[in-house]
Amino acid sequence: MIRDAIAALVDRRDLTEQEAAACMEEIMSAEATPAQFGAFVVALRMKGETVDEIAGMARVMREKALRVEVDGPLLDTCGTGGDAKGTFNVSTAAAFVAAGAGARVAKHGNRAMTSACGSADVLEALGARIELSPEGVAACIERAGFGFMFAPAFHPAMKFAAGPRREIGVRTVFNILGPLTNPAGAQSQVLGVAEASLAEKLAHVLLRLGVKHALVVHGEDGLDEISLVAD
Repeated sequence: MIRDAIAALVDRRDLTEQEAAACMEEIMSAEATPAQFGAFVVALRMKGETVDEIAGMARVMREKALRVEVDGPLLDTCGTGGDAKGTFNVSTAAAFVAAGAGARVAKHGNRAMTSACGSADVLEALGARIELSPEGVAACIERAGFGFMFAPAFHPAMKFAAGPRREIGVRTVFNILGPLTNPAGAQSQVLGVAEASLAEKLAHVLLRLGVKHALVVHGEDGLDEISLVAD
């Protein structure tokens, strides 16, 4: 399937949600080679991802993730990264503020892939243990109002993709998928996007995935944040 999909994407043909899901199944089962993975994500980026393609891949990733079971409403703050601005990790700082104000935050993140600093890098620098079990994360949320889900630990089928993503070095669909695949099923979300063209698409994807309350934001200066310095 993925070879046919690469050919279609090179010809700038959109994939259906089912076709995109089938490609994601091949990627997550390691049937796709690193070369096929790289060709697929770059061709998809150059064509431009559609709502159907993103939703299909996100559903497969969600189905295969380890689950964190916590009762009650949860919030995630995250961005796609890839804005090339070299800022500090704003979403993690915002998560601490939200938790301090009484929200229960289930933060899903990773080390830096295409940005200067990822949420996992921040938490490690602060001395936090980032590779907790689902039960450990749930306990943190219950006790402190904040828990962190390290993406490689909760999406073990994606472990082989980290190397190719770093080598590619540009924003791909996986920057988009991370914020859409919260293992705790957070129903409220603030999602920053590095490209304005993605904002409406990701709002529609979040709606399809059942998220109830979401803000999808993009700074006019190109930040994947609510910017304080844009005109």
